Amino acid sequence: MKLGLQLGYWGQGPIDNAPALIAAAEEAGFEAVFTAESWGSDAYTPLAWWGAATERIRLGTAVAQLSARPPTSLAMHALTLDHLSGGRHIVGLGVSGPQVVEGWYGQPFTKPLARTREYVQIVRDVLAREAPVRNPGPHYPLPYPDDAPGSSGLGKSLKPITHPLRADIPIWLGAEGPKNVAQTAEIADGWLAIFYSLRLADQYEEWLAEGFGRPGARRSRDDFEVAATAQVVITDDVAAAIERYRPSTALYVGGMGAKEKNFHAELYRRMGYGDAVDEIGALFRAGKKAEAMAAVPDEMVRETMIAGTADEVRAQIKQWEAAGVSMLLVTARDTGTIAELATLV
Repeated sequence: MKLGLQLGYWGQGPIDNAPALIAAAEEAGFEAVFTAESWGSDAYTPLAWWGAATERIRLGTAVAQLSARPPTSLAMHALTLDHLSGGRHIVGLGVSGPQVVEGWYGQPFTKPLARTREYVQIVRDVLAREAPVRNPGPHYPLPYPDDAPGSSGLGKSLKPITHPLRADIPIWLGAEGPKNVAQTAEIADGWLAIFYSLRLADQYEEWLAEGFGRPGARRSRDDFEVAATAQVVITDDVAAAIERYRPSTALYVGGMGAKEKNFHAELYRRMGYGDAVDEIGALFRAGKKAEAMAAVPDEMVRETMIAGTADEVRAQIKQWEAAGVSMLLVTARDTGTIAELATLV
């Protein structure tokens, strides 16, 4: 089992002690540090800024949103950071959801699976630098078609001026549903699993196996990373830890999507919390956030946590490892916790 430090995206401002956290993680032997983006801070700028003070730890995005950048722009970010870090970048990508994609980026959310496949292929073509990049579309046509609306007819196929340090920068995908996870196993190098549940571990492995079994699959289960985001809390008071993370569970289930489409809510339904999901969503949509938080059952929060005494946490980590998780993405916010977590793996 490896550890990754998940810094996530910013709230009202930057994470004040991020440099100290990253330094502690590197010293403690963490494998990687990750940043994210929603509709505030971006994923790449903090990663480059803070990563400049590191020497060994890998630098990943978990996740960079597809709709935030054309695939060629993402590839430029990736090859640049990979050069600056001496080959330590991990590209983590995700489709986000319709509220963000259509409400923030002003783009259609349709066909997320097809868009992801096309996006990843273009990024790989840029990094391979074997020929000018061409793509017939339909989502990211390159060059822009001469007969398309607004076209000048002067588009030209290009390949990057800068030679990528690595043609095979690892690409990990955030995925939650069965089709998305299977496609991730087929075309990516790793899976960024949010709200991983041991209860669904066998089901996850079935989805992954489907992808690995497809013709032309990039990897096998043996050389594929499963990086699961988890709240890992060393404590004698598990009930207090559950209370601390109850608001986050309520937000993702009730406030990070629409009634018609919320991937996080669908994931918790698969875990068996359908009635709770309905109630939390209804309360959140009614503006009753406090009531929505109160409606989250303890076991629903505990489902995706690793919590208990040091010995109990160590045993739970072994369970996650046996289930197929190769890296835990933890959200520690003090250097002491980082050092303590490092002793458990």
